[in-house]
Amino acid sequence: MNTRVLVLLSLLLGIGAVLHFVVPPFIYGMKPDMLLSMMFLGIILFPKTNYVVVLSLAAGVISALTTQTPGGQIANMIDKPITGILFFALLLLVKDRINPKFNVPVLTAIGTMISGSIFLTVALYMIGLMEGAFLVLFGTIVLPAAALNTAFMIIIYPIVQNILKQSRPLSTV
Repeated sequence: MNTRVLVLLSLLLGIGAVLHFVVPPFIYGMKPDMLLSMMFLGIILFPKTNYVVVLSLAAGVISALTTQTPGGQIANMIDKPITGILFFALLLLVKDRINPKFNVPVLTAIGTMISGSIFLTVALYMIGLMEGAFLVLFGTIVLPAAALNTAFMIIIYPIVQNILKQSRPLSTV
């Protein structure tokens, strides 16, 4: 593993952790997961299996430490690694076929919905509210979070990509 890449990924996670902590909760302590956007950005910039695994596990730990949702600690530890691997697989499927201007926002929206579904399933099972609550929370938390993460990625991805092109210390392949 390249140390420079790991430092950049840790910076992305640090920024995501601050955003995750600062964003206010909506319902039952649940809030849009901006750390997830930064995890997706790291996966898009450095799409290698070992980076994805390390990044996903670290994102799960950081999310678990900063969550305010009942049952969210275990849900985040389960959700982030699964989401990271699925997002990586989807990225590999469309990477060379679709323009990044289109696939990055679409994959971010899909990845956020996958993450939200896994998180809600685990968290609701843990606190015993499975019946009927999933669809309400999916519609009121996950879909707005997907829209917010997608808009965030549309803004931040070209900026980060431009910075990496100008600085050239890291290969994005």
